Amino acid sequence: MQNAPLLIDASPFLIDASPWVILAVYCVATWLSTPRAVAAPRFFDGKSASGKEPGILLVAFSAAITWVFAKSITNAADLGYAFGLAGSIGYTIYYLSFVVAGVTIYFMRTRGGWTSLPQMLTAKYGATCAKLFMAAIAFRLFNEVWSNTKVMALFFGPEGSASYWIAALLVTIFTLAYAWTGGMRASLLTDRLQMIAAFILLGVLMAVLLPPMASKGLPGVPISTHQAGLTFCLLALVQVLSYPFHDPVLTDRGFLNSPRKMLASFVLAGVLSGGFIFLFSFVGLYARAFELVGAPSLSVPASLGFGMMLLFNGMMLTSGGSTIDSTFTSVAKLSARDWSSEAPRPIERDLTIGRRAIIIVAIVGNLPLLSIYLGDRIGPAIIAPTTISGTMVMGLAPIFLLSFARGAGPLSFHLAFWPGLLLGIARAVETFAQVSLLPRWLALGTGRFDLDLGVNVWGLLLCTAGFLLGAAITQISARKTPARA
Repeated sequence: MQNAPLLIDASPFLIDASPWVILAVYCVATWLSTPRAVAAPRFFDGKSASGKEPGILLVAFSAAITWVFAKSITNAADLGYAFGLAGSIGYTIYYLSFVVAGVTIYFMRTRGGWTSLPQMLTAKYGATCAKLFMAAIAFRLFNEVWSNTKVMALFFGPEGSASYWIAALLVTIFTLAYAWTGGMRASLLTDRLQMIAAFILLGVLMAVLLPPMASKGLPGVPISTHQAGLTFCLLALVQVLSYPFHDPVLTDRGFLNSPRKMLASFVLAGVLSGGFIFLFSFVGLYARAFELVGAPSLSVPASLGFGMMLLFNGMMLTSGGSTIDSTFTSVAKLSARDWSSEAPRPIERDLTIGRRAIIIVAIVGNLPLLSIYLGDRIGPAIIAPTTISGTMVMGLAPIFLLSFARGAGPLSFHLAFWPGLLLGIARAVETFAQVSLLPRWLALGTGRFDLDLGVNVWGLLLCTAGFLLGAAITQISARKTPARA
């Protein structure tokens, strides 16, 4: 009995300290798996110490875990909770992006011999078009940093608390350290470890959730909610044609091994990551079935006890950390190799530029976290472009999928790229400012994604028509030019 007060006093400390213990274990395991002071072929291309290209499984695991990031798994749970099984299927459809990107990059490499997306864009559409594309993906990379840091930090404390900021700082510094030294090779090796850990944690989670759900059954939803979920599914099917091309974290991995191995890696990555996301969406289905209140990623572990909270913390760390280090690596490649049009430089210069870029994006990429101190409306202003980024880049579908069309050139690029970007910006303004810019007659389907579906369907048709029109005009002009001469 004399020890009882000590046990009671110690328990809050143990609960508060547990996430930090998980963070420490995660950091030690990750650091031990990373190489030190690698040369350029390993830093940018992920090659082994002997110069061998990464294998099918290594690229597959890496590509898969980069799309099982902290925000994506919370989205999966939220959509399962909001729309039932239709929401789970809808979000999983986005993982067909691996197949779309894999097949497209395969033909780009085998038909054109391109070694990166910017190289193909420069050769096909010109340097200006390539720069516009790289600016768009730079914005995507910027958002990946702060959004994943925030989701991870929230598991250590409320937004703005001391523990929140300490966690955000530690995660950023640690990830920066091994990405700065090891580049793509470090990202591949840590991704493999993080993928294995994530699936082990998912297995434990499913062992806990599925038995009670089997007895309870899948939650039913009103017919209107189900139809709204089907609208979201259709939206995912449309956006998957363009969405993968604005994510360099994904597409950079399309050039690490041979075309055939790459295609096998991407198909496998799609199965692994899509399967993971679908299963994790059962967190939301569980919350709906048992009528839990609040965000499923918080309410479900809270309802299942302290051990499940620890498991969720571990899952957020492995998923978020893998995306941030891959983002740093893509920023390094974009800055040192893709953006510059100079003559080939010494590889040491590329390494210096890439590593400096990682430091810059680690700092600048986390500045949006300070929006908590700038008013309630600043946060949504930053988040809005991220949540509808698939709409902004709809024009990339014809630019990449129809790149081998005869006559396709700079005019085709502009007539496809700008309409999609402008429609996406309009939707971002509507979401943030709560104003109506786009007519409601564009909407298709029902529910909160009906206007998004309509804008994407009609917008994709507009972008594709513009692309083909540009190709036709270029061909006609080319035919007339010799006659004038």
